[in-house]
Parts: sequence; structure tokens; C-alpha cells
Amino acid sequence: MSEYRFHLQKYRLGSKTACPECGRKACFTRYVDEQAQVSFPDSVGKCDHINSCGYHYTPKEYFRDNPIVKENLTGQDRSSDRVSTFAKPTIKPSPNPVPQISYLPSDWVEQSMQRFDINPLYRYLVTVAGKEKTDRLFNLYKVGTSRMWGGAAVFWQIDINGNVRTGKIMGYDANTGHRIKHPFNQVSWVHSVKKIQDYHMKQCLFGEHLLTDASSSVKTVAIVESEKTALVTAHFIPDFIWLATGGMHGCFNSEAMQVLQGREVILFPDLKATDEWRRKLPMLQSVCRRATCSDLLEKMANDEQRSQGLDIADFLLMEDTPQMILQRMIERNPALQTLIDTFDLKLVDAGQE
Repeated sequence: MSEYRFHLQKYRLGSKTACPECGRKACFTRYVDEQAQVSFPDSVGKCDHINSCGYHYTPKEYFRDNPIVKENLTGQDRSSDRVSTFAKPTIKPSPNPVPQISYLPSDWVEQSMQRFDINPLYRYLVTVAGKEKTDRLFNLYKVGTSRMWGGAAVFWQIDINGNVRTGKIMGYDANTGHRIKHPFNQVSWVHSVKKIQDYHMKQCLFGEHLLTDASSSVKTVAIVESEKTALVTAHFIPDFIWLATGGMHGCFNSEAMQVLQGREVILFPDLKATDEWRRKLPMLQSVCRRATCSDLLEKMANDEQRSQGLDIADFLLMEDTPQMILQRMIERNPALQTLIDTFDLKLVDAGQE
């Protein structure tokens, strides 16, 4: 028996599952309760790919995000508050100092914000929103271009103090706008690619730096899972400040949510994550002025869409935009692009006429 109550499941054939973050198979180990009182959800565990994925959702973080589960533990010594990632061992170890958060040079962000022409995500969004508006989105959210995978997108996580916490590198298909997951999942981290030793990554919300804008103080904050979704929704629904957690869990924890102090917040989870995010509402409500979880997608979705785990961006992109229609016309007749360039023609939205 392990001396720790909550520990990673011992390996046996078939015990490792697909990682909820990177999606790779047979690389994810779940946490278990030695006393069999707590049945952790499938997302509580650790990915083997420490550098390229880095996903690690511990029991301590799970209890912090789900205080009701913690309170209901039988035999819990509430006065000493002993529930943590590990139960108290026979010999108490010396406390380790909390490592300082590592940061990346801010000039790396600026250096990456070029060569958008080779960035598949940029090229896709141009077909949705047009070049001018896509340029604005990439500059607003500080999205860069990597040399990896033919120009993969770099989603820089810049905190409310302007510190660059990390850069998440992800490959996309220029035609569909979907992430590339085959033959392998194209996801990595800047500090991993740069081979920075002893890097202590502490993620923050993607787009968090936008909270410092004085005009943003009166705007409602909307939170989604993926970085691409934040870009798409910021284009279609600019009345909100759109931030992303970087996954179902990502940086969705009480520490990262402190930046939303006093804000009005609406959660827009992917369809498969609705129940999980609803359970986290009490954590947000203790910080925010008001926090709700939208059920809009649940009301709109059919069974197939639920099984696919669609998000709000998928619904917004179901109807072709004028830019998407124009792009298909250009593909059928390339001479149309020459005409547009020659006369500097602009696509006018119906609402602007």
C-alpha cells in the first residue's frame, strides 16, 4: 500500500488513457484514492508528455475547484484541513519552497508577430473576417507565428501585469480552421522548444492582458476553452472581453481566476464540458461580482453536436460570412482577386451600407 492516500494509479496493461489536453492515447495516468472514498473524474491525472503537453491536474487542485467534495469526505479532519494532493505521510517531509514563476522575454512576442502569410490559422481567419480584421485580432491578442509545422500559431499568455507566462504552439489547417491532430497532435510550448531548463510554468488566461485596458472595466468578461474560439467570438461579439482557459481545465483554478475580482463573468463551455464548468461556478462567484454559465449551446445543440463537443465558435461559423462567400468565388475564379487588388475594392457589410 502507498504511504500516500491520493496517488497516481499504478501501471497495469490498459490503465493509461488518452490525455484530455493533448489527446494522445495511452499516455495519461489518473489519480486514485487509497481509501476508495473519492472517485476522481477522468480529467484528474498526469500526462506522460511533460514537455510537449505538461497537463497535470492534481487532487489538490480538484478539491480546491470542488469544495463540496472536500467537505463531504468521511473521516475528514476539518480543523487541520489535511486534504491535499497527498495525505500526511508517516514521516513528514521538510517543506519545499514554492518555485518562482518563470517568464519569457517580451521581445519574443514582438519577434513572433510577423510572417502571418505562412500561418495557417491566420489564413483561415482571413477567409472568415478579412485581412484587416484578422490583423487587428492577432495584434490585439498577441498571436504569433512559429517556424514549427509550417507556421503554427503561438498563443502567448500575457498576465495582467504584462509578464509573458508562456507561449502555446498549435498547428491548424488553413482550409478548415481545425487543429491538426493526425498523424500526431501538433501542440508544444515555447520554453520546451527553446530548451529552457528548470522552467516553472504557471499559466494564466489567454487574453488576460486585455483586462488592463481602462475601457474594459465596464465590459462583461466571457470565458471559453480554446484560444481560437476567443479570437472568433471576439470578431462576432465584440461587446464582451473574450478570454480562454486553454482547455476544459487549463488554467481554470481559483488562483488564476483572481484577476476577475469584481467583474461580471459569463462562461461559455464546450458542450462536453458544460457540467464540469457549472460545478466550478461557486469558485468564480466568490471572486466575481456576478458569474453565470451560459446554457445557450445546450438549448441549440442536437445529439450529434453534443457528441462532437462543439463550442460557440463552431455555431457562429455554421453560417457563411460575406468574406467566406467571397473567398469561395475567388477560388473558382482567381481573376477576381486581381480585380480587387487593382481597384483596391473593399467588402462592405450590409449593416454598413
